[in-house]
Amino acid sequence: MRVLHIVAPGEVGGLERVVQLLAQGQARAGAKVHVAVVLEGASGDHALVDFFAPTGVTPHPIVIPPRTYWRERAAILDLGRRLQPDVVQTHGCRPDVVDAPAARRLGIPTVTTVHGFLGGDWKNRLYEWVQRRAYRSFEAVIAVSRPLRDQLVLDGVPANRIHVIQNGWQESAPPFDRATARHVLGVSAEGFRVGWVGRLSSEKGPDVLLEALVHLTDLPLSVSMVGNGRERQSLRARVQRLGIERQVHWHGLVPDMAPRFAAFDVLVLSSRTEGTPIVLFEAMAAGVPIVAACV
Repeated sequence: MRVLHIVAPGEVGGLERVVQLLAQGQARAGAKVHVAVVLEGASGDHALVDFFAPTGVTPHPIVIPPRTYWRERAAILDLGRRLQPDVVQTHGCRPDVVDAPAARRLGIPTVTTVHGFLGGDWKNRLYEWVQRRAYRSFEAVIAVSRPLRDQLVLDGVPANRIHVIQNGWQESAPPFDRATARHVLGVSAEGFRVGWVGRLSSEKGPDVLLEALVHLTDLPLSVSMVGNGRERQSLRARVQRLGIERQVHWHGLVPDMAPRFAAFDVLVLSSRTEGTPIVLFEAMAAGVPIVAACV
């Protein structure tokens, strides 16, 4: 079987990690797996492309100028004609809406994986409304959790096309011991450390953790915020207003974070909405306790 995945990645996070694991698993099972990586700009360089190169999965960078969706769809049509995949699997709003119709035009069955919805401002909610309507045209829709499945039924996706398949996980490297993890993360070997890993945006709830720190006065602790995103500057300003800048360490995006989770005494998942977060599996593998919001 020949499978073509299509993804328009941001910085490598949960969705991108799921695509990595899924494509590798299919390749190990004997499928010929290709991944179209849609990139805006002048360069085909991206961590996802670099990751797949030595794995037996063939990456296809599709580099286009911003918002040239007609050119993107034409590139997917060309790739589909050349590869002639048995199935195309899309991940995320843009591939679901822009690229999947190109596969259907070639008569190729389409499958999408619904990783979750972000909400946010009116523009993003509009994009997600269009995406949810697009799901009705797929031969199969994979939901990574039962609440997502229920939402898809409410959105009008035929129930017999929806399949609940929770995210899987496979260890990429053994976790470091606590001392090594703290050393490579660049934090003190002493003290109680709270970890937070994710995209710095509203739906992930980094502000929830920061606001909670003000009330944790009975325990000296430090917080490692790992990740990047559009709210980074506003969150740093919030930390200053709250007077907790000495407690909070900003690490930015840390490639291959999984072995470093042992640096934390506890991981906090403060998200307002989630599918099945990969960071939970990574924390569990490192033996790190988890405090999570009920999402």
